Order: sequence, then C-alpha cells, then structure tokens
Amino acid sequence: MTLLCVPLVGRTVEEMKIDAAAAAAAGGDLVEIRLDYIEGFRPREDLPRLLHSCPLPVLVTYRPNWEGGRYDGDDATRFETLCLAMELGVDYVDIELKVADKFVDFLSGNKPDKCKLIVSSHNYESTPSCEELANLVARIQEVGADIVKVATTATDIIDVSRMFQVMVHCQVPMIGLVMSERGLMSRVLSPKFGGYLTFGILDATKTSASGQPTLEELLDVYNIRCIGPDTKVLGLIANPVKQSKSPILHNKCLQSVGYNAVYLPLLADDLARFLDTYSSPDFSGFSCSLPFKVDAVHCCHEHDAVAKSIGAINTIVRKSDGKLVGYNTDYIGAISAIEDGIGGLGSKDAAMSPLSGRLIVVVGAGGAAKAIAYGAKKKGARVVVANRTYVGGQALRLADLENFRPEEGTILANATSLGMYPNVDGTPVPKKALRFYDVVFDAVYAPKVTRLLREAKEHGVKVVSGVEMFVRQAMGQFEHFTGGIEAPESLMREIAAQYT
Repeated sequence: MTLLCVPLVGRTVEEMKIDAAAAAAAGGDLVEIRLDYIEGFRPREDLPRLLHSCPLPVLVTYRPNWEGGRYDGDDATRFETLCLAMELGVDYVDIELKVADKFVDFLSGNKPDKCKLIVSSHNYESTPSCEELANLVARIQEVGADIVKVATTATDIIDVSRMFQVMVHCQVPMIGLVMSERGLMSRVLSPKFGGYLTFGILDATKTSASGQPTLEELLDVYNIRCIGPDTKVLGLIANPVKQSKSPILHNKCLQSVGYNAVYLPLLADDLARFLDTYSSPDFSGFSCSLPFKVDAVHCCHEHDAVAKSIGAINTIVRKSDGKLVGYNTDYIGAISAIEDGIGGLGSKDAAMSPLSGRLIVVVGAGGAAKAIAYGAKKKGARVVVANRTYVGGQALRLADLENFRPEEGTILANATSLGMYPNVDGTPVPKKALRFYDVVFDAVYAPKVTRLLREAKEHGVKVVSGVEMFVRQAMGQFEHFTGGIEAPESLMREIAAQYT
C-alpha cells in the first residue's frame, strides 16, 4: 500500500506539533518533518520535543539550499542532526544522493535497523529520459539506499510517463514524483505504479514542493486508498484545467457505483502527443475541453454521427483494441438545458422544441459553440454566430454585439470562456445590449452566476446557468466511460450545487 505522507513545514516546533496532530486526524500515514523550515532550529533541544508523542511515524528531512531546501550550513552539522534523529527512533531519514556516500561513511554502520534510509535526487528543471532515470535509480541503489526517491519536474504532462515506466520496473521500494501542475498525475497514481509513498499537504499554504495536492483531495476526491494496478484512468484534458469541477463530480459518482477508475485533471499542451503517449488500455477515457475539442476530431479513429456532424468532440473512449472513439455530449447538454430554461416561452405543441423558429445568437467559434449551433439548427432555430471566424449560419462580428438589435424572442448563448474563473469580470456582451434578449445562456459554470448572467438578470431577462449544461453533458460522458452504467443524476446535481 502506498503511504500518504504529510510534509510539515512549520516555522516553529509548536506549529509542527499542531500540524502533526492535524495530519493524523486527517488520515495521513506518516509525517515528513522538514527541519530546514524551523527558524532558529536547535537540534538537541528541538528534536526530542518534535518527536515526543508524535502521533504518526516520522520521516526527517534536513534539506540544504543546493537541493531546494532552506538549510545553508555545513554538512557535518546536518549529518550529526540526522544521526541524532535516528538515535531518537525516527522511522525514515532522507539524504541527498550528492552527499549520500559521505553520510553512509559518517554513519559507520551504526544506522538502527528500524530506520530506513531514503536517498533522494531532485531535478527542479526537467524530467530526464527513461534511460537517464534508470541510471539514476541504479546509482541511488548503489550507495545503500533502503528506499529510492526521485523527484523531477514536468514541463509537459507526457514527462510523467517516463517516471511511471521506471517505477514499475524498479526492484527496490521507490518514491517517484514529478513536480508542477503538469505532474499531478504522478502523485495521485502513485499506488497504481507501485510508489512507496506520495505526499499530501494539509492545505495550500503548507506546501513543500510544486504541484502537491492536499491530503483531503487525495482521500476524498481521488479516493487514493482504492487505487491499484487495475484502476482505470480517466480525466479532463484541458488548458487551463485547475478551475474544473469535473474531477470532483466524476470521482464521487464513480465511487457511488463501485466502478474502479479515477478521474484526473490533465493539464496538457498537445492533445495528439498526450493520447499517443498514454496509449495503454488503462487510460480508458477522457473529457476534452478548451482548447482541444476540435483537435480531438483528428485524433480519434472513429466518431459518432453527432460528433462528426458538429466537428467537435468533448468525450474520447479508448476501446479494447486501442482505437479512440469520439463523442459529443455538449450538444444535448446545452440544448436540453436551454429548452428547459425557456420552457413555456416556446410553442404550445409538446412535440415541437421551444427553440423552433427562434433566433439564437451563439457567441464563440470553438467546440462548445459548434455543438450549440448544431443542436439549435436541429431543433428548428435560426443561428447567428458572433465571433472572429465563421462557424455556420449567419455571421456576426463579436464587436457588433454591442449595437446588434435582435428580433423579439431571441436567445443569446455564450460559448466562450469569457467570465470563467479566475477571470470572473469578463463578459462577451456589454450590459446595455442584454436587455434586447428574451433568454441568456452561459456555458461557463464556474462561477455559477457569471457577470453575463448577473447583468442579464438585472435587466429582467430570463437566464440559464452553465451548471445545467455541465451536469447533463457529464451524465452522457459517465455512461460512455463506464460502458453504459446509468449516471447517478441526483448525486451529480447535488455535487454540482455544492461545488459550483
């Protein structure tokens, strides 16, 4: 079982002790005491106080500044402190590869059997090739490490694949982590690839390395205790991706039906390279968002009829033969949300869509815009597209929206990222122009009430939140990912209401 280690980075002994108790209460397996973070640290006075009554096993690290830490003294003093920690009964001590041979000599064979020696190497710039990583692991083993630790940095999410390859072939216990937001996958999937431990911080203010998730996220969002070699990997491929609530939504729903999969935020720069790199059947399904929905059409081997007609894909499923199949659930998600939102404003004929005969102004030219324009036409609406590029139907420049005077009953649908967190002040249409519309829909769901919707409501215009589209398209994705398991709609709505 991969251990969950909580790094303690308090500035005082008392703060460290408080955080150690919090780590135990939150479900951590051990704590890493970063001695180099303690201001005015006095080894013989402070170490016993730190270790006395610590509720969890302890890993002691005294990281020098030349390896990314805060200690700027000599090695002899540092070595003496680490030896003292061993004498006091700590479970693990971390030493850097650069000085590991000197530290082993310093120990002179006096390392307690209980204490495991972690020999670590940190690369804060990149992730080397598989061959270089394998050679690095061999060097660490040669100096007498009980546990190998290699931490690199991802400049691209595909860098993580090299760490995974080395981890699964390592013959000794290994901690393999890739730092930065693009490396998050390495931390969450550590149990799948045999990692000895992974780090989870108490909160965002207590980080010791780039890209660390919180312990709460590892346990409650990613359900890391249930991740194993057979766990399927799903995720949202997007850039940016941090703002998405999809990982919370999908993971809780996957857990509720007992499906062995984990859903991750995947910050990618090139969709084709990502899909080519993570080609294992275990990487079985993906959501696609900005800016990859159109690119996904060219990356898939097969497309369902709707996705092919729209020319945009938001869902990719890898079949058992390795082929990628593309779907579009944005279309039904957005259109059904708009139809339900306008309800009685449409035709009294139940068989006819309330969109029939209406004019809809779609703002944007990306995948979501294509889906909405396609769906609106299918429902009998007339479409005007407002963007720099032409999508289909009557075209309108984005700058013209300020003075555009739509006919009575017109619907405005924003399919751009304007107004999305963290840029919540953005809006595609000036407030004064919104009063001419009957209904305003915003595909942005974070925040739930965007500036566009807020200003439309101030004019008394009916609004439809992107949360409705978010839930409905997610239901379709869930069923594709799980091979037809019905999506737990009530749970999805509960989660969406809580987190948007």
